[in-house]
Amino acid sequence: MRLKPTIFPAGATPLPKGQYRGLLLAGLTTFLLLAPGASAQETTAPAPAMAADTAYIFNTLLFLIGGFLVMWMAAGFAMLEAGLVRSKNVSMQCAKNIALYSIAGLMYWLIGYNLMYTGVDGGYMGSFSLIYDLDPVGLKDADPAALLDTGYSTASDWFFQMVFVATAASIVSGTLAERIKLWPFLAFVVLLTGFIYPIAGSWQWGGGWLSEMGFSDFAGSTLVHSVGGWAALTGAIILGARNGKYQGGRVTPMPGSSIPLATLGTFILWLGWFGFNGASQLAMGTISDVSDVSRIFVNTNMAAAAGVVVTMVLLQLIYKRVDVTMTLNGALAGLVAITAEPLAPSVLQAVFIGGVGGVIVVLTVPLLDRLQIDDVVGAIPVHLIAGIWGTLIVPLSNSETSYGVQLVGILAYGAFTVVASAIIWLALRAIVGIRVSEEEEMIGLDKAEIGVEAYPEFAIN
Repeated sequence: MRLKPTIFPAGATPLPKGQYRGLLLAGLTTFLLLAPGASAQETTAPAPAMAADTAYIFNTLLFLIGGFLVMWMAAGFAMLEAGLVRSKNVSMQCAKNIALYSIAGLMYWLIGYNLMYTGVDGGYMGSFSLIYDLDPVGLKDADPAALLDTGYSTASDWFFQMVFVATAASIVSGTLAERIKLWPFLAFVVLLTGFIYPIAGSWQWGGGWLSEMGFSDFAGSTLVHSVGGWAALTGAIILGARNGKYQGGRVTPMPGSSIPLATLGTFILWLGWFGFNGASQLAMGTISDVSDVSRIFVNTNMAAAAGVVVTMVLLQLIYKRVDVTMTLNGALAGLVAITAEPLAPSVLQAVFIGGVGGVIVVLTVPLLDRLQIDDVVGAIPVHLIAGIWGTLIVPLSNSETSYGVQLVGILAYGAFTVVASAIIWLALRAIVGIRVSEEEEMIGLDKAEIGVEAYPEFAIN
């Protein structure tokens, strides 16, 4: 459970700046004494105030490092989507991705952060209060005891939580590519990042009713990825497939613009996932915490690797050739699957969990085509179905959870997100329209929506 930091009361007397420096110096001295090579006689147990001060620094550092790694995933999504859409839609995808990241930040600061925390155990949402403030400059008027009890800075926590919100919105962007209008899509992002995601997140990470039941989702297989996947699936059904994608019972291939770009995007996402899962440990102030973060890194990497290998082997066995785009999605499905519980599994269990993610990609992509659900980048198999799998299998390695409660959480998130998303998509379709015209889709959204001329050879691709 991710707990919101304490708000420091006004009027409290902070420690003098020199004393903060003294505490930091004492913490550094303790670290050096405990370094390899120091004798037992040279080591002493640190004073509680020193230990708390040092933990605060390292915990905050973990959030900041993890946060900018997850922020880098926004670049990964942009590159992946730009590589998997046709050339006439590349600029549109880039514009959508930088816009949705910016909107997510503003909405999560304005209302989402407070809305994500219930304030009481077992609640359903936080408050609708606007504009959450951060710690004062230099921690002026901060209560030192409350500061150390919090464990990390408010700003670092907000930043780390905010980049997760943007990830959920990116999932929707890829699925609905090449036929959705820009501004209605961004209007949906406003509501997704400001309301849908924070309310859903409060049920678990805010100490809400699912947390009280014992539901577990360590880093967001369901809270982030399945929420984004459900919103994307709902939008894809309401929006419809691209023109010409399904004709006469056959699927028309629509190759992307750049496999190297999509591959680069996948590697960037893989890198960012170490921050996504690793920093979700939420602490780096003790030896055990650092050891657990390291374990999470290994399990995350191995699950992704297994997803790739299993996908390639299955493709070769079934189709007698390897598809690169499905292989890339195999890596991402492995990453999504391990995200619900990256700490508890053994390495072998992590390989199994990630490998099943690869199986999901190979089986679900053709299933969606048979249902004529057009998912341009394969986000639904990766984020929704693999997210469900990863959440459901948590009790395999975490004995404190149960399959029944995990299923309740999966169904609750699915029902809430589908209903809320459907209401918004249908309202937008009725009021302003959400799909470009057939002619605009043919010439490409780069020209039709944002005024970028496509090269002549790509005009009808």
